[in-house]
Amino acid sequence: MKKKSGLVLFYLIMFSMNSLVSFSQIPDQIILGLKAGDAKIVALHFNENIELVVIDKELVCSQAQGEQILKDFFTHNKPSDFRITHQGGNESPYAIGKMQTINGNFRVYFLMKSKGGKTPIVQLRIDKD
Repeated sequence: MKKKSGLVLFYLIMFSMNSLVSFSQIPDQIILGLKAGDAKIVALHFNENIELVVIDKELVCSQAQGEQILKDFFTHNKPSDFRITHQGGNESPYAIGKMQTINGNFRVYFLMKSKGGKTPIVQLRIDKD
């Protein structure tokens, strides 16, 4: 009886640890960069070409151009908070979050793709909430 309960406990622990590992798949630096309004930190995680949608501007641009566009957004909309509201995916992790700024709230969506041992952001979308 003790062996069975020990085995069940072991599987419960392993299952809960697996859930924790998969839940924290979005790098903390991205979250902190969005919360602080630091375009440089966020852009470090951009793919070399990124699909960027910021309110009404939609384009595919380089990592450096994406950083400048994001920096401009943060200049006009200084974040006071950012939190992830939903995330998922394994091969292509994604997250949806809510950003509070001095000019109102924004919904932030980003999609990442695994390639070459890295998982860069390939799409970033910021829409008025």
